[in-house]
Amino acid sequence: MQLERKLALLADAAKYDASCASSGAPKRSSAPGGGMGSSTGMGICHSYTPDGRCVSLLKILLTNFCLYDCLYCVNRRSSDVPRARFAIEEVVELTLSFYRRNYIEGLFLSSGIIRSADYTMEQLVEVARRLRQEHAFLGYIHLKTIPEASPELIAAAGRHADRLSVNIELPSREALARLAPEKSDVSIKRAMGRIRLGLDEAGAGGAKFAPAGQSTQVIVGADASTDANIIQSADSLYRSYRLRRIYYSAFSPIQHSSARLPNKAPPLLREHRLYQADWLLRHYGFSTSEIVAAMPNGNLDLQLDPKTSWALSNREQFPADVNAADREKLLRVPGFGVKTVDRIVRSRQYRSLRLEDVKRLGAVLRKARPFITTSDYHPANEDSSEKLRGVLADVANPQQPLF
Repeated sequence: MQLERKLALLADAAKYDASCASSGAPKRSSAPGGGMGSSTGMGICHSYTPDGRCVSLLKILLTNFCLYDCLYCVNRRSSDVPRARFAIEEVVELTLSFYRRNYIEGLFLSSGIIRSADYTMEQLVEVARRLRQEHAFLGYIHLKTIPEASPELIAAAGRHADRLSVNIELPSREALARLAPEKSDVSIKRAMGRIRLGLDEAGAGGAKFAPAGQSTQVIVGADASTDANIIQSADSLYRSYRLRRIYYSAFSPIQHSSARLPNKAPPLLREHRLYQADWLLRHYGFSTSEIVAAMPNGNLDLQLDPKTSWALSNREQFPADVNAADREKLLRVPGFGVKTVDRIVRSRQYRSLRLEDVKRLGAVLRKARPFITTSDYHPANEDSSEKLRGVLADVANPQQPLF
């Protein structure tokens, strides 16, 4: 098969893996005699460096042949999709060639399972090893880890890759057993545990190991799991395995799919709401129980972001005085992001803040006004939560006045 045809097939087959990011990678750049590539510059998948710059990664599968028959996967064994497989040297040459043309700054490499888990993992590791050791490639490398692979191969992957990821796939053991019976959440979590052990040892002064950490992906809407189930599972994964990120991927119906799968995709907004709830857990000091308590039916509100839903369910905690409330309190105000809160905390040391100042510091006043006081503003607090819900909804009536 022509290389161009392989690239078309295996790049398209990789698009379903959302866990493609470069945050947390160390800064490396070319120097005379010191290697080729960079993990820090500006930029065929877009990702972001720790300081927020956009980079491009070659995102491909080594092969879309697979021994497994996971019902939700387009590359499952029983699927009739066209198949292709790269040789190791082809992936290495593609990566270097695309880098030299300034198309990419790194590689995201995954694969279907061929022959065995160890054989497949050996192939992935060998690509990374050749890039690093034979071609002195300094760009970003993310390797998908095969859960059943040996500890020695996972350790080798961590020596060469910036990030490793093992996809948990589904929120519960029961869902995985029903839709992917050849996979085991025990082996998936065992692999995640081995990666965490490598990260812990590196953090304690041991050998370098996957400096950008590990991530995973959860498919949303392929089974009956609620958003509450997903968030509770995510919280447990973050605490147990020191994950850098969890990616939420809305289920995409595929041709000739099993009757055990839904016949349509979930609303894409559901995926977005899960990301918002995830950020509340990681960056805003919310607990899982607080987020779940604001979901009366077990699912996130599609009309309100999770922080606004929580605020409307806990109106007794507001309004927050922007000139006196502590940082943790301000982080719970709808319309306030982390940067906005930090600017408020710095600015109020020098002057009493007015509503216009809060807006200038980055707040979304449409959402924040019912929940804050400033030196020149105090909300009436006469509106019912239901009326405020209509005002604050992301899909609000455009004719309705905001306040």
